[in-house]
Amino acid sequence: MSERRKANVDGAIHFLTLTVLDWVDVFTRKELAEEILVNIRYCQRHKGLELFAYVIMPSHLHLVTRRNDGPLSEWLRDFKSFMAKRVFHLIGTHPAESRSGWLLEHFRRRGQTSSQNREFAFWKKDSQPIELFTPSVIEQKINYIHMNPVEAGMVTEPEHYRLSSAHPDGPLVLNGYDQAGV
Repeated sequence: MSERRKANVDGAIHFLTLTVLDWVDVFTRKELAEEILVNIRYCQRHKGLELFAYVIMPSHLHLVTRRNDGPLSEWLRDFKSFMAKRVFHLIGTHPAESRSGWLLEHFRRRGQTSSQNREFAFWKKDSQPIELFTPSVIEQKINYIHMNPVEAGMVTEPEHYRLSSAHPDGPLVLNGYDQAGV
């Protein structure tokens, strides 16, 4: 089943995983992780994106989200495309990015082998959208998201990871899923 069909129900809450090709650790650089945050904030203000939980890991991100302003699949397509272009630009222009040559060449080679991309490829094609129907499943996915940095050995407690909705001063505004009508 295509990603579009899986995330095409207006107003449905979904669990998404966006993974960098080959699990390359790109979001270890603060500026690149911040770019994700800036663009999610923009989408919250201008694209009808509601966010219930998130984590930005070095090679992927997880979201519990929905969109009330059109299909989530359209947002996902546009977000992934825009973010890939921004990440390539930042990698190529960041003076402290010691891996810029390797990263750009890696993603260029991946793009040349992809039927969907002309020059570069950045994200895995499937974001594994899972529609969430009940509060207990939503809670389970939120717990999974919050425990991701703990399971990866990056922190000892979920609330210690700054790029997560578990952090008390997390950088993104959340919608309460209890207000989501589930």
